[in-house]
This record gives sequence, structure tokens and C-alpha cells, in this order.
Amino acid sequence: MAVTHQYVERETGNVRTEQLFGDRLVRFLYHPLREHAHWLFRAFTGGRCSAALALFNYDLALGCRVLGNRGFLQESGLDLRECLDPVEQLDTARKVFERKIRYWECRPVSDEPRAVLSPADARMLVGSFRENGQLFLKDKFFDFEELLGRDRIRWQKVFAGGDYAIFRLTPDKYHYNHTPVCGRVIDFYELDGVFHSCNPQAVVQAVTPYSKNRRVVTVFDTDVPGGTGVGLVAMIEVVALMIGEVVQCYSDHAYNDPIPVRSGLSVTRGRPKSLFRPGSSTDVLIFETGRVRFDEDLLRNQGRCQVSSRFSQGFGRSLVETEVQVRSRIAMPADV
Repeated sequence: MAVTHQYVERETGNVRTEQLFGDRLVRFLYHPLREHAHWLFRAFTGGRCSAALALFNYDLALGCRVLGNRGFLQESGLDLRECLDPVEQLDTARKVFERKIRYWECRPVSDEPRAVLSPADARMLVGSFRENGQLFLKDKFFDFEELLGRDRIRWQKVFAGGDYAIFRLTPDKYHYNHTPVCGRVIDFYELDGVFHSCNPQAVVQAVTPYSKNRRVVTVFDTDVPGGTGVGLVAMIEVVALMIGEVVQCYSDHAYNDPIPVRSGLSVTRGRPKSLFRPGSSTDVLIFETGRVRFDEDLLRNQGRCQVSSRFSQGFGRSLVETEVQVRSRIAMPADV
């Protein structure tokens, strides 16, 4: 029997039950018995199969009928009134999932100039690499060295013992990522990998899936004039099952004149940075030791009892996600 997965709605504090998209398929693929069918598992998490599933699921009318996408979108409570483009133009699931919104109106940015912002509309968990810290979760969601790239020794040293935040985007979410800080890009690179699902069941069953998936790493220096002042920050955009690519498209004004992300680029927090195509996916932010202080409500929610989280059951401790909005505050500098 499938375990219910619940999260906390930040705005109200209410506990919500997530309608997991494609849950039966995920539970089949990530069942322990898959160990006896390695070829099937590798095929489903490979690039070709992931792309084919995305085409069937998000572009073809048949896929919408067979997989029940329309019903899922209705149940998800997606508010199409936020969309920048006319609703009648959103005639495929892909167009809905890649939609642009009037974020400057419906996702107001925190007015605290040094606040660290959520990079996405997502369900969020926080953790730490410090063994003596309350948030110590090393090697649960990813292998630290593998996530950043095993040959990236510089960044492994910089972020050793630091803190991190994980943002899980569900298929109904707005799928543009926004910059979490003000600063300058000092490194940008891509790492190849597979296409594990971001469904909580898959994360619990697979071994450190986020560091095995294809991903894009951006490192910001925020200790620059006009920067947020929280040291170096790594942002890792992790693809997932049915995610074909991460399109880099930083824009200072709405979605106008997007440019590729590259080293030397100065960024302002809360601006569109990239787009996942399409489906569910994950962002990870990593901070240097002692540079940020996560908001108290996020920490409180994560430890709530009597909330049925698959992460809690899979990892043996309370791990309850909080649903956050893109551009909302998630942390402040530790010195504030």
C-alpha cells in the first residue's frame, strides 16, 4: 500500500496531502524488486526513454487522456489567472508547465535587501553537512562530492561543512527558476547523468539520486558591491524523469531579452534564471559554513510530528517539507 505524502503550506500552516503525479509508475520502477531487472530500470531512467515519456505525457493528446493529466491539473489547484500569456494559448500540458507568470505581481520579492530567496515555487527541506548540527543529513539526498562534480575540488573545500536547501518542483508548479541572491557568477558548468524521478518514493528508494541525475551548477559570489553578503552560494539545477533540459535564460526585466548564464555575469535576486523542460525537477542551494540562518518557520515545520511524509518514513527522522513561493524569503545572513 502506498504511503501518503503530506507537506505544510507555509502561508497558512495547514497540512496538505500531495497528489503524486505518476505515482503508480514510480512505485513500480523503484520497488526493491527492480534489483532483478536492472536493464528495465536503466532503460526508464535513460535519456531516450525520458524524452519519449515527456513527448507522450506533455505534447500528445493521447497521453493526456491515458495518464489523466487534465484531471491532475484540475486537482492541483493551478491558478491560470497568473499567466502572462492568454489562457486559451495553453493548449498542451507542455505549454502549461512552461508557462510564464506575472511574477512581479503574484510573487512579490522580499523587501529585505539581504534576504536569500526561494529560487522556485516548490516544496522545501533544509539540511547541513556538519555532523554536530541539528540539520545533519549527509548522504541522504545526494553525495556531496558527486553533486558538485568529483573533480571540482575547489568547491568541495569551499562548501564542506556548510548548509543546504532542497526545492522539489512538482509537475503543476511554475517551472522557471529565479536567482536566489544578488552577486556575480564565478563558475558555471554542466554534469552529465541519468533521469531519476523526483517523486519522494524514488528519492527514498534510490541511492543519493540528486547527485546522479544530469545537472547544472552555478556558483555565485555574493560578497561583492551590491551583493547579498552571504559568501559563495552554489545553485544546482537537477533534471528528472521526463525533464529534457535546463534552459538558461537570465533576464533583468520580466522575461525580456534573456541571456545565457556565464562566468562574470552580475545578477539581481528574484530574476528569471532558467527553465526546466518539463515535468518535476529539483533545485539545491549550498551555502558556506555559518553564512546563513534559515527562517524559523521552515525549521519548525520540518520537525512537525503527525505529518505523514515519505521522507520521514524513509530516512527515520522527521523530514516534513514546507511549500514555498518563488522570490519569498527563506534565510537571512547569519550576522544579521
